[in-house]
Amino acid sequence: MAIAADHIRTTLTTYLDTHPEDKPDLAPVLDLLDGGADLTSRKEFRGHVTAGAILADTDGRLLHIHHRALDMWLLPGGHLEPQDTSLLGAALRELAEETGIPADAVTPADGHPIHIDVHPIPARTPSRSLAGAPDPLGPPDAKGEPDHQHVDFRFLFRTTADVRQLQSDEVTAATWREIHTLRDATLRQRIAAALR
Repeated sequence: MAIAADHIRTTLTTYLDTHPEDKPDLAPVLDLLDGGADLTSRKEFRGHVTAGAILADTDGRLLHIHHRALDMWLLPGGHLEPQDTSLLGAALRELAEETGIPADAVTPADGHPIHIDVHPIPARTPSRSLAGAPDPLGPPDAKGEPDHQHVDFRFLFRTTADVRQLQSDEVTAATWREIHTLRDATLRQRIAAALR
C-alpha cells in the first residue's frame, strides 16, 4: 500500500514533538496536508515529499552523491514511488538505487527522521529550438517542471559498506565527507549527537 497522507502527518507530528523549534518552518506543510494536497505526487508543485538518506560510515563520514540534473553534491534521496510503504523505506530504497549499497548492509539509527527540510527546486523546462519545438539536443533531464518545493524527510543510517554501483542516469560520483562540511548547522548538530 502506497504512502498515505496520514503516514506523512503522523511522521511530521512526531518529528515536531521532538523538534518544536522547527514548527514555523514546517507549518506550511501542515497547511497543505490540512487542505487535502497530495504531497506524494510530483505534480503537487506547492510542495511534495521526498525521502533522504544520511549515511554514516564507521569513521562518522557522510556519503554525498553528485546529482547529474542539479549539478550539485547532495545527500542521497529522491521522490516517493507508488510501491513505497513508509518514508523510512523510501529513503532506504533511494539510497540503494543511487549507490548500490544493499539495504541489508545499512542500519537505521532511528525509525524517525533526524531532519525535515523544505527547499526550492528550480524549474526544469525543455529547451526550445528556434522554431519553438522541443530541442532534441536540449538537456536530457528537462521534465517541464516549474519551480517547486521539496519537503525532504531525512533519515540517518549507518553502514560498514562502501558504494557499489552508481545509478548513472542520476548520479555521476560519490564521496565520503566529514560532518563539518554540511552547510546546515542544525543538521550537523543532530547528526553529530546521534553518532556519539
